[in-house]
Amino acid sequence: MATIAQSSQVYEAWLRGQLGADLVENDLLRKHMKMRASSFSFLRATYWRFAETILDICPDFAAAPNVLAIGDTHLENFGTWRDVEGRLVWGANDFDDAAVMPYALDLVRLTASALLAVPAHGPASETIAAAVLSGYLRGIQSPMPIIIERDHKWLRKALVLPDSERRAFWEKFAALPAGEKPAPSAYAEALQVSLPPNHAAYVPKPRTAGTGSLGRPRFIAYTDWQGGPVLREAKAMLQSAWSLCHAPQDRAIHAVEIAAGRMRSPDPHYRLIGSVLVRRLSPSSTKIEIDRNPDLLLSSDMLDLMGFEIANCHAGDPAAAGSILRDLKSRKPNWLSEAARTVAAQIGAEQKAWSHAS
Repeated sequence: MATIAQSSQVYEAWLRGQLGADLVENDLLRKHMKMRASSFSFLRATYWRFAETILDICPDFAAAPNVLAIGDTHLENFGTWRDVEGRLVWGANDFDDAAVMPYALDLVRLTASALLAVPAHGPASETIAAAVLSGYLRGIQSPMPIIIERDHKWLRKALVLPDSERRAFWEKFAALPAGEKPAPSAYAEALQVSLPPNHAAYVPKPRTAGTGSLGRPRFIAYTDWQGGPVLREAKAMLQSAWSLCHAPQDRAIHAVEIAAGRMRSPDPHYRLIGSVLVRRLSPSSTKIEIDRNPDLLLSSDMLDLMGFEIANCHAGDPAAAGSILRDLKSRKPNWLSEAARTVAAQIGAEQKAWSHAS
């Protein structure tokens, strides 16, 4: 197995080959800093490494049933949006690395991310894994989009922003500076076609966000329409790191396919235009971050709901449920907690190696 430093060099060389002059070198430096900051940030920044190593660390998952899966699953990969009916929906909201893979990997990666984030006084690994698996089992048998307009009051209360934060949201994006050079045509054109007709003039502006996707260009369009602000983001999409490693012939971008699965109620503005993903940004598109509210994010109710939402994503293939349930019944009771501990330990060791080497 290549070292983490060697693997990083290879992956970033591939990124440069894919993006050319569009690659944002300063954002790669930010990613490297985040990789040194904590094991949780390291996990978020290195899905490509997880894809390379997971079947060496946990080889028995190779035989688990395959589904179109999220891939880069972790505690902070869940948030809200408005669906076509204007309802507030909660669920997975980042599908950059979606690909066909063993279903269990989404569960293991989510659980490992929780173990890396849990404080010393937090829940035990068995408790975390049991909550994730309980939600997944319910979801794979009876999947359903998580609409929080009426149900899940506790979650709605945590996610709906007060007026002061809504105002700060719009002010932050309005104040973003213009770039030193115009946005490349692919991003400018994608933003333009994603906006409503007769909007006010705007200038596409670069934006830095995320962790794993740092280095890929992002641009926003902030404009006014019908008496209020409108905001869109466009970012570069590439072949999933899982496909790159395990199915290089699959160069398709599966983000919209899984986001619009039969058991999800997606944002109608979540679109792939060429190789550019466009989405709507608004105060209704929020998530819970581990630094701001670890107790809520690591609660059994939240972990259960994350497991349920993973099942919603996997339910895009209705025929997969039976084989997944049979596979789950064949596994020993603590399989998820044991695998997640192994993965978390490996990630922690590689994060230390990265920090010492860099």
